[in-house]
Amino acid sequence: MTDAVVSDEPDIRRRLDDLLEDLYHGQERISQADIYRRAVAAELPAQLLTRIAALPEGEYAVDEAADLLGGSVT
Repeated sequence: MTDAVVSDEPDIRRRLDDLLEDLYHGQERISQADIYRRAVAAELPAQLLTRIAALPEGEYAVDEAADLLGGSVT
């Protein structure tokens, strides 16, 4: 892992957490497709878009999405 990737990780996690907080405001479960669409619209890094695209289709609670994607929102 390069230093650039390591130093970018806190920013990526913060952006993911921000996205999840916005997405799940007033929602209990959200589909993988909706998470991906919103991540693209938010112009999240390709590394994170790849993680989201790799999620199996279905709906996720915020804690499930955060666990699978490396976020800290629960």
